[in-house]
Amino acid sequence: MASNRHLGRIVALQTLYEQDFRLESNDESFDLAEVLNRNIARYQSTVDDKDFIVNLVNGVSERIKQLDAELTPLAPEWPLDQIARMDRVVLRIGLYELRHNQDVPPKVVINEAVELAKAFGGDNSSKFINGVLGTALNGKRAVTTDDATINPNDETALSDKEEKA
Repeated sequence: MASNRHLGRIVALQTLYEQDFRLESNDESFDLAEVLNRNIARYQSTVDDKDFIVNLVNGVSERIKQLDAELTPLAPEWPLDQIARMDRVVLRIGLYELRHNQDVPPKVVINEAVELAKAFGGDNSSKFINGVLGTALNGKRAVTTDDATINPNDETALSDKEEKA
């Protein structure tokens, strides 16, 4: 079931990414249920827990403003609209699961989000996602490592010391 949920998160990510893109483009024809059903149908033979995907997508979609409001102080150096779209969507999914999916341990939620970032994000996405969600879990305010703050869009932001950590 764990790998099935991982695939479910990928389907949710694809759906929510498309939603973010199309709504930002003011695409009034966007229908979340239609896109979700299309994406689930693509993986129908390998996804058993369709309810998990539907609940995840609808939960995130219904709470985007709330999730964004909570994410903003967690990474104050980067307004959400400056964070790569993929990273922003992964953060929303991870934060939603941390706050609203009590049957998944927090470390598993963060690990899954990091894996999504590694697979679909940029070079530093996984470190950024890990930092922001770790901060959310621990109740701190800003994402930092030692004396440096991680910038998700700056591929040169990490020093050698931080890359080894």
